[in-house]
Amino acid sequence: MGALQKLPNIGKVAESLLMEVGIHSPEELFSIGSKEAFLRIRLKDQTACLHMLYGLEGAVQGIPDTELSEETKQELKDFYKTL
Repeated sequence: MGALQKLPNIGKVAESLLMEVGIHSPEELFSIGSKEAFLRIRLKDQTACLHMLYGLEGAVQGIPDTELSEETKQELKDFYKTL
C-alpha cells in the first residue's frame, strides 16, 4: 500500500491514476487540490466520473466522500458539468 492509499477514498486504482498524472504523495494531492487532480486524471481517462471527484475531495478533506457537505457536493457537480 502506497502513501496515497492511506487517505480516505483512495484505493489501488485511484492511487495508480494519481501516480500516472504526477501526484505521488498526499502532500502533492493537498497542494494541487481535488479539481486539478481530477482534471489531470480526466485527460488520461475520459471515464473518470463525478464519484471520483467526490472521492478526491474527500481525500483532501480527510473524510469519506459520503460525509462531504451538500454545499461541497453542489460545487463539485457544477465544476464537473463544465467539463
